[in-house]
Amino acid sequence: MRLGVLDVGSNTVHLLVVEAHRGGHPDPVSSEKTQLRLAEHIEAGRLTGAAADRLVRAVKRAKAAATLAGCEELLAFATSALRDAHNSAAVLSRVRAETGVELQLLSGEDEARYTFLAVRRWYGWSAGRLLVLDIGGGSLELAVGRDEDPGVALSLPLGAGRLTRQRLPGDPPARRDVDALAADLDAVLAPIARRIESAGPYDLAVGTSKTFRSLARLAEAAPAGTDPRARRTLTDAGLGQLLGFISRMASPDLAGLDGVSPGRAHQLVAGALVARAAMRAMDVSELQICPWALREGVILHRLDTLGVPTPSRRPWPLTDQQPRRAVNVAQ
Repeated sequence: MRLGVLDVGSNTVHLLVVEAHRGGHPDPVSSEKTQLRLAEHIEAGRLTGAAADRLVRAVKRAKAAATLAGCEELLAFATSALRDAHNSAAVLSRVRAETGVELQLLSGEDEARYTFLAVRRWYGWSAGRLLVLDIGGGSLELAVGRDEDPGVALSLPLGAGRLTRQRLPGDPPARRDVDALAADLDAVLAPIARRIESAGPYDLAVGTSKTFRSLARLAEAAPAGTDPRARRTLTDAGLGQLLGFISRMASPDLAGLDGVSPGRAHQLVAGALVARAAMRAMDVSELQICPWALREGVILHRLDTLGVPTPSRRPWPLTDQQPRRAVNVAQ
């Protein structure tokens, strides 16, 4: 069957269309992105009317593209930007009324669980116990476990975009701001690491999503067009050297580096700081980079639920819990 997954994130609205069937490998058909930077348009805790207008238009375009592509179903969800907005319910209601698309507001924990599922399927059971790290625009997700559903799944408001806005106003950022953020990240992640460690040792540490992919490309000096199935890693030593280099560069110069998108260049230093702090807190010397992440996890879970649901396979969305608002622990 042909499925569309619409991801409304902090930076972009991303439509991924795949050809897939239960038990099979989802094959990408098309991918379209619209950069909205919703997280940068939250004022007094509310998404602005202008940003909501742009979101409605982007969802309309995505729905039309999914229909044109022959999608039998559109799985649409929103993450931290709308999760943080006090008027998220009104915005979601407006999107539903004007586009007919029901955006599910995912909790941070569900983001971590869907991403973990994607990583588990990519590496298989032979990978053993997995530790998965995912840096988004608004949040950092962590999960660990040996099954397809992680034993521990956490979400922290430590996204690259969020921290850039809150803590790194300069371009390039001032050294004192970089050092202060690095110290705060270490302090915040220390108790998180203890909770992760309490779940047991991991066999393989994995990083997913755009920030980790960009950092790995730059640290390895690998071209952006490399086969996504090619093994790519990010080491603590390589990341440290890279951070010393990019922290002195302005965003226009960062955007000129291979594998760095202009829309995310200004977030790269904050992303690298989060990545280094998380790796050190979890005592990870090397991360493998997985090309699958949240969107693939949503697709795989939906395919698993086709037919008669079972107690171990909950239908979309993953849980019925109300999403928890992020707390700014890194100020």
